[in-house]
Amino acid sequence: MVQIAIDSPQNIDETIQLMVRRQRAFFSTGQTRSIEFRLAQLEALKAAIQANQPAILAALKADLNKPELEAFLTEIGVIKEINFAIKHLRSWMKPKTVPIALEQLPAKGQILAEPLGVVLIIGPWNYPFQLMISPLVGAIAAGNCALLKPSEVAPHTSRVIAALIEKTFDPGYIAVIEGGVEVSQAVLREKYDHIFFTGGTAIGKVVMAAAAQHLTPVTLELGGKSPCIVDADIQVEYTAKRIVWGKFLNAGQTCIAPDYLLIDRRVKPALLEAMQSAIREFYGEDPAHSPDYARIVSPKHFNRLVSLLQNGRVQSGGQTHADDCYIAPTLLDQVPLDAAIMQEEIFGPILPIIEYDNLTEAIELIQSKSKPLALYIFSRNKQFQKQILAQTSSGGVCINDTIMQIAPSTLPFGGVGDSGIGSYHGKASFDTFSHFKSVLTKSFWFDLKWRYAPYAGKLELFKRLIG
Repeated sequence: MVQIAIDSPQNIDETIQLMVRRQRAFFSTGQTRSIEFRLAQLEALKAAIQANQPAILAALKADLNKPELEAFLTEIGVIKEINFAIKHLRSWMKPKTVPIALEQLPAKGQILAEPLGVVLIIGPWNYPFQLMISPLVGAIAAGNCALLKPSEVAPHTSRVIAALIEKTFDPGYIAVIEGGVEVSQAVLREKYDHIFFTGGTAIGKVVMAAAAQHLTPVTLELGGKSPCIVDADIQVEYTAKRIVWGKFLNAGQTCIAPDYLLIDRRVKPALLEAMQSAIREFYGEDPAHSPDYARIVSPKHFNRLVSLLQNGRVQSGGQTHADDCYIAPTLLDQVPLDAAIMQEEIFGPILPIIEYDNLTEAIELIQSKSKPLALYIFSRNKQFQKQILAQTSSGGVCINDTIMQIAPSTLPFGGVGDSGIGSYHGKASFDTFSHFKSVLTKSFWFDLKWRYAPYAGKLELFKRLIG
């Protein structure tokens, strides 16, 4: 692990330059290219996570008060991605043979997956372990060296990641650098072969601008206001529980959490009653005393969220405790569409409720906003589902549930427009960190003269072939 004093800018730059040079030297040895090496590193990462589970869980508790079950499923659960990569890596790495046009024969066309080189992975604070390790799985599987920059906003988890990586890998292969904004800025001044960033849209623009200076490709996993559209034709109890769970998981600090509820006026009273019942069932009469409810990550984020509570009428919840950054699971009714809470991603345990009378009205509201990372539909009506799918754009969609679309390794995860660039998980992670090189191999068996000069008399032949 590397920690840098922020009062020494020159030291920051020199240290990062040294780390990147060391990784380029390691990559140039060719060690990372073999299937055996990649599988061994994935197994080592898996073993390190399993061995360090208590420390990881304790760090997540210290940073976000994450309940142990939530932390295990949403953070330690990244092991599932490692297992999937180990199982499928041989098939992912196999050259893909493609058909070749007749005029090229005898020839063979292939697409080869090759590693990019040295990649930078910048992680967020809300799922600080999983969202650091998951892209690393793709980088390892694809045969790259990686420099990791965890979020300083979750310092305990950052330190655990740094210690785990330092004990498990050669720093020339994979290394961690810790620090605040100054370190992040210095890291971005270097040239990489790919940058993978998870975080907010504003910082995503900064990352993309820095990458542009070196023409470095980027993957940006951002966020946005993910709508949850509820039809009148639903199973009310299940809908309520699934929305409440998805919204208040990690105290709402989830990039794909339902950001606002668009609810058919006819089912609103029954659903709100069922949601309030679900909150009590999950967290008790006073969620502040629940062992299963997380906290806001910092006073800065807490204060921003408290100010948003003024944007409507509190239907349920609304209690806050500044001393431990607690905000109760809150349902906010009668929210004006021009309120601040409807203009920015909430990223906290406050759910605005918007009524609609017809689906067209709800879709127009979604279309008026930037494309979200996730969109949720609750309805038994297939035509209702199809209309929303056809008339909206989002990174992903989940029908009749929340959050769970992120779980299958077979489904690529990523945004569109303001919610992100590129995708990962499973094969998509391998693809993100690979270059697919096209190779045409010709034979010496014989040589047709159709392309060589002199060209006299050949034009009509080519016109017939092309036409």
